[in-house]
Amino acid sequence: MSIDIEDMRRVIKTALAEDLRYGPDVTTLATVPSDSIAVGSFTPRKPGTIAGVPAALAVLDEVTDYEVVSRVEDGSRLAAGEPALVVRGPIRGLVTAERTALNLLCHLSGIATATAAWVEVIAGTGCAVRDSRKTLPGLRLLEKYAVRCGGGVNHRLGLGDAILIKDNHVQAAGSVTAALAAARAYAPELSCEVEVDTLDQLDEALAANAELVLLDNFTPEQCAEAFRRTKAAGTGTLLEASGGLTLDVARTYAETGVDYLSVGRLTHSSPALDLGMDM
Repeated sequence: MSIDIEDMRRVIKTALAEDLRYGPDVTTLATVPSDSIAVGSFTPRKPGTIAGVPAALAVLDEVTDYEVVSRVEDGSRLAAGEPALVVRGPIRGLVTAERTALNLLCHLSGIATATAAWVEVIAGTGCAVRDSRKTLPGLRLLEKYAVRCGGGVNHRLGLGDAILIKDNHVQAAGSVTAALAAARAYAPELSCEVEVDTLDQLDEALAANAELVLLDNFTPEQCAEAFRRTKAAGTGTLLEASGGLTLDVARTYAETGVDYLSVGRLTHSSPALDLGMDM
C-alpha cells in the first residue's frame, strides 16, 4: 500500500502554488507573532478510515519546520475525536499549511472510508471492490492509493498499462472476437479485459478464452448465469460486474460469483471525511 512520493510532491507543489499565487499568507503574518509555537492536531469529526497522512506531512515539509508528536498509519479506522496526526511547530507555518494539508487528507480519507464500507458489505464472498479511471485530473495516483487504504484494489492506472475493450472498441473492430484478437496481437504482454453487454457476447468472449470479462449493466440474475457459463467453459476467465452498483445491492452482486465489483463512485463521488486541525 505504498504511495508514489514523486507524484504526491507534484500535487502538493501545485496546490501550494495555487494558494500562494497572489502572495504570502498576509492574514497569518499580520496576526501571528513570528516566534509563536503550538501543537496542531489533525482530527476527524466523524469516524472513518484515514488516508493521506504522508501527504499532510509532505505539505508541512514544504512550508515549515516541525516535529511529529504522534501519527497513525494510513488505512487506520479512527473514531471521531481520535487524532490522525499531531505535530508541533511554528504557528505561522502550521496555519499556512493547514488548508492544503486538510484538503488532501479529507478528500483521500473520504475515498478510503467509502471503500472500506464496500469492502465490509461484501466481506466473505471472495469478491473484491475495484476502482476505475473516473478520477479528478492530476489526482489519480493519490485517489487510487486511497482506495487501497480502504481495502479495495486498483483497476488500470491509465490507457497504456492494461487493455480494456469497451463497447465502442467492439463496434469498431466488428465483434468481441475480432477486438480480442486485435488487442492481443498489438500488445500481447498486457492484461486484457473485454466488456460485454449480453450473455451471447459473454459466450463469444469465453470461446476466445478471454482473461477477464466486464459484465456491463447486468442484473444479479444475469451475473449468476454468467458465472455458471464461465465455470462450465473451464477457461478460468474472471468476471467483473459494472454499472449502477450501489452499496445496498453490493452483497447481492458479490454473492453471484463475480470476482470484482467495479465502483467508479469511489473516486468520483465519495464525500470528504470531515477533519480539522485544532491547536
